[in-house]
Amino acid sequence: MPIKDVLLPLVGEPSDATVAAIDKCVAVAGDLGACITALAIEEDILVRPQVIVSADLDNSTATEAVRSVTDAKSLLKAFDSAATRFGVRNEQKLQRLAAAEIPLYFAKCARLKDLSLVPVKSHVGQSEKVVERLLFGSGRPVLMCPEHRAAELRVAFDHILVAWDHSAPAARAVADALPLLPAATSVRIITATDENTPEQRQSGRDLVSHLGQHGVKATFETVKIDGSSVGMVFEAYLKAHAIDLLVMGAYRHSRLNEVVWGGATKTVIGRPPSWVMMSR
Repeated sequence: MPIKDVLLPLVGEPSDATVAAIDKCVAVAGDLGACITALAIEEDILVRPQVIVSADLDNSTATEAVRSVTDAKSLLKAFDSAATRFGVRNEQKLQRLAAAEIPLYFAKCARLKDLSLVPVKSHVGQSEKVVERLLFGSGRPVLMCPEHRAAELRVAFDHILVAWDHSAPAARAVADALPLLPAATSVRIITATDENTPEQRQSGRDLVSHLGQHGVKATFETVKIDGSSVGMVFEAYLKAHAIDLLVMGAYRHSRLNEVVWGGATKTVIGRPPSWVMMSR
């Protein structure tokens, strides 16, 4: 099924990197021929002003907190400019929520979309919470755009890397990425492992055969972890082969285990090395 209806969740303050990421996300939606819905959130912020109380007053009334919001309207303005420039079909929505409500609200809105396109700030807790809630609560794939690399990212996914471990999340990710794979110039499948067992090699060959049934020519190889982390192995491979898009499953191991000990999913969500399409 082609990707025709995507969600762009927007939260936080505008910056040059954020605007560049919005621009790239809109361009990708246009390249896919999709309608993109920008959902911007004005986040409630409580600001307690500094108050100087006269020393000759015995009692004073506590100053109430001033309620403010993040600049979501500027995010929508950047989106509108990009959508007009690229001629992309679009909708724009504005909502006001408390910080704790935002991730789940995005997930609920994403359930009737083909895909969520998410600008991701490096190692920012709010970005990670939004991505995780989308993965666990929407039932739909997430395509992450790293804000720190947005200006240099390509819009066309000519070179795609599939991270394969024969897990259910990885299989889901492959299925969700199928609309993108046939148009790619190259599709590489890798299994990061130090064992390189016959079962692992056979699983990779089986995936190559499966994709061939969909008209996708792919190659498979195993890549040594060799004391590194799987997330770092992915990043090094991406750079070495000029990969445009990484496709991977999320949280093969328990989420708590990855939070405590680290893991590929946490590494990639914290700082995506490229466009990353992730499914759970």
